[in-house]
Amino acid sequence: MNKLKVRKLLEQFFLEDIGERDITSDSIFPPELRGEGHFLVKDEGILSGVDIITQGYKLLDSSCEVILYKHDGDRVENGEIIAKVYGPMGVLLTGERVILNLLQRMSGIATLTKKAVTALQSDHTKICDTRKTTPGLRILEKYAVTCGGGFNHRFGLYDGVMIKDNHIAFAGSITLAVKAVRESVGHMVKVEVETESREAVEEAISAGADVIMFDNRTPEEVKEFVGIVPKSIVTEASGGITIENLKEYGKTGVDYISLGMLTHSAKALDISFNVSEKGAIR
Repeated sequence: MNKLKVRKLLEQFFLEDIGERDITSDSIFPPELRGEGHFLVKDEGILSGVDIITQGYKLLDSSCEVILYKHDGDRVENGEIIAKVYGPMGVLLTGERVILNLLQRMSGIATLTKKAVTALQSDHTKICDTRKTTPGLRILEKYAVTCGGGFNHRFGLYDGVMIKDNHIAFAGSITLAVKAVRESVGHMVKVEVETESREAVEEAISAGADVIMFDNRTPEEVKEFVGIVPKSIVTEASGGITIENLKEYGKTGVDYISLGMLTHSAKALDISFNVSEKGAIR
């Protein structure tokens, strides 16, 4: 993750949560009172976003010390401590919720991605994400996908062309849409075309698409379409694909399977933050 971008996000999130000040912690704990806290995993899964603990607390108070016992991509079990933090007691509690929210969200995405990769059981086909992310959290959520063994699709509308059904409808055809794009963007930008039939796949091939996506097709249809696409063109399947049928799609020979559920339907990994038995240190 880009540390500068993450820092900016953390600044926004802390400002949203803290506002002028944490009136609860500031009222109870004097600034000189220091304490120790630990992050405890209460479920099984894959970690992502561990460095946010360090970045978050250092942003709030540079005197905070963080010890990481686990790292992004590590598998964790119920009862494991992934990090300890030492610092002003008020700061430890002020930063707790924002840091936990991000850590739990990202680890949940990494866990679901690993589940999908495992279910796929393919040495060729790769799992990737989509733009179905939480506004403001895209770089974090897409990073979490990579921690679970997945790959990133385009990050936004700016870094890759994807000609979808509505583009095609308004342009008049796949051929006309691809032609218009080629006349507008440079040679470094790849062009992907969404298709729903064999005829559309054949037209996308003739039009010079770099990537062809098979939308809401059965495993049998995907296998058929893959068979007519030249090896020089990347293939992708998306829509109607679940953990339960991933293995069947993995047998089709398609290059990528994109799953929106990785980022829009992941369950947060249960992680808590607790002050240790040592309590406050004066």
